[in-house]
Order: sequence, then C-alpha cells, then structure tokens
Amino acid sequence: EFELPSGRRADLVALDPGGRVLIVEINMSAADFRADRKWRAYLDDCDFFAFAVPENFPTGLVAPEIGLIVADGFDAVSRRPAYAAPGLAPARRRSLLIRFGRAAADRLRRSLDPEN
Repeated sequence: EFELPSGRRADLVALDPGGRVLIVEINMSAADFRADRKWRAYLDDCDFFAFAVPENFPTGLVAPEIGLIVADGFDAVSRRPAYAAPGLAPARRRSLLIRFGRAAADRLRRSLDPEN
C-alpha cells in the first residue's frame, strides 16, 4: 500500500520514466470489487488507473474503458491498457512524487539494513 496526498491508500503505485503515475487497485474476488466504491476517487491522484484481478475473476464486471491486469501466482498480463485519468494537478503531482521518493528510499533502506 501507498498513502496518497489525499490520505487514501492505494494498493500499488508506479511511475513511468516521464514521472506519470499509475495506480493499480487489486481486487481478489467479485465481492471485493463490488464492495470497493472508493476507486473513482483515485483518479484525482494518478495519470493512469487499472484493476488487477486473479485469473478466475469475472472480468465483465470491470467497465471496458478501465485498465485490466490479470494475474496468477507467477505472472501478470495487461488485458486492457490503463485508463487515462484527467491527470494530476501540479501541486498534487509534486506532493505525490515526494511521498513516492521517500517511501522508495525508506523501503530500500529497510531492505538493506532491516535492524535499523
């Protein structure tokens, strides 16, 4: 999970080389997907958005314009390109990139020196 400037927690956040932000919301079942009504709020915090689901997920539940990644225990395949969100406001982008950098540095530090 990654805490966004809005205070929401995204399952997965990634940056491309141009600094564009992808948020991936992971849903493990149809019930999980139906209960998850917060995902539209993520669109203000990213440039691209997609769902990641398991192989047996009924993919017809996900609107056709929304990105879709299907995964199993070994691999993941993008079945539809990520949804191009309206884009981040400059101040929100700056805040998100700073948070992302700090989180990445902290995770690297913990992996290299787990006792401190």
